[in-house]
Amino acid sequence: MQQQATLHIARPKSALLAIAMPVLTAALLGAVIVYGVGFSPIAAAHNAAHDARHVNVFPCH
Repeated sequence: MQQQATLHIARPKSALLAIAMPVLTAALLGAVIVYGVGFSPIAAAHNAAHDARHVNVFPCH
């Protein structure tokens, strides 16, 4: 019986960062937008995102 060798290729750290950085940046930007608009004293910003906040159960009152 022949044994099949499995090859495990380790990704360099730079490749992992290339994947993780856009994801983390998008998540951070999204959080800043949601919380920034959610607590904004500007009525136009509040009204523009009002329905989206309620759909996502984000308190705005």
